[in-house]
Amino acid sequence: MILPPSTLGILGGGQLGRMFAVAARTMGYRVMVLDPGPDSPAGALADIHLCADYHDRAALERMGRACAAVTTEFENVPAESLEFLTQFCPVRPGAAAVAIAQDRRREKAFLQSKGFATAPFIAVEKHADLAVAFQCVGAPALLKTARMGYDGKGQAKVNSLAGLEAAFEQLGAATCILEAWLPLQTEISVVVARGVDGQTAAFPAVENRHANGILDISIAPAQVAEELAGKALETAVAIAAALDYCGVLAVEFFVLDDGRLLVNEIAPRPHNSGHYTLNACLTSQFEQQVRALAGLPLGAPDLLRPAAMVNLLGELWREGQEPPWGAVLSQPRAKLHLYGKGEARPGRKMGHFNVLADSADAALKAALDLRGALTA
Repeated sequence: MILPPSTLGILGGGQLGRMFAVAARTMGYRVMVLDPGPDSPAGALADIHLCADYHDRAALERMGRACAAVTTEFENVPAESLEFLTQFCPVRPGAAAVAIAQDRRREKAFLQSKGFATAPFIAVEKHADLAVAFQCVGAPALLKTARMGYDGKGQAKVNSLAGLEAAFEQLGAATCILEAWLPLQTEISVVVARGVDGQTAAFPAVENRHANGILDISIAPAQVAEELAGKALETAVAIAAALDYCGVLAVEFFVLDDGRLLVNEIAPRPHNSGHYTLNACLTSQFEQQVRALAGLPLGAPDLLRPAAMVNLLGELWREGQEPPWGAVLSQPRAKLHLYGKGEARPGRKMGHFNVLADSADAALKAALDLRGALTA
């Protein structure tokens, strides 16, 4: 076990790294962040901020020699940088697991090879692949870049071969997957932690609602059948085991109109849909990340009270003015989390708030009322 006051490292300086840093420092650890941004949210709260590129071998070596273990804030850190760090200290999750999650082709092929159901898909690497891909998948379909897509970016819905050709050009003719568009009842996700010894702790399944491809609201627990929620938890735990994973992993699911559960994608890190755990669970997803990284026993993931999480995007900052935070701060069961980002842009995640209540329905209603007060 790695105990305080050891130094823990994290690659990436956004809001997930920031909340990791808060959890780690609360537990008595020192934190080193490597991120190229001089004003990174995580760097502002770290003991040491290495302002360097993720490929910078000198900076990586400095981190590896100074830290007892290193993790990552997001999946697009170069896998070779993670591999390089293993010369100096443990890296959790490992480069192999992160590399699978970095590429949608590899991710879906891996999931299917292990027996996990996904939406039908086919890889598209060049213009010559488009006609065959469209014939195989049909319409409507979703064209997604194989790498670097998130929050609705790097994807387009298509209804014809001409539309597919245009979308492929719009996405820069980058390697993509074409995925069948399926009739959805809802979308849910499960965040699971897995320790160095294979111990797992899964948080309850949550229901997710999106707007413009970006997560808008998460409701915990998900308002789905108990059997379905249980199957989602079992699947998330099984995926973590199949990856030989160590850390916090999020698994997103489609629930189809016919009741089938399909894996949408995985994220090798804490997840936006798990932010409710900061206030509603005995152990947050970020404390679990610290525990898994340090080789500690995992904390209990018990849901203490139903909750709803609402994302706060840059649109709320009208003409550069701060939103009326008093509307949230005056509510005794609401908790505001701001990420310390300097520039509010449309679609940029600037913070979130959680609302706890006696039922999921009550939490959702209170959260929607609060959001209405912020946008009035």
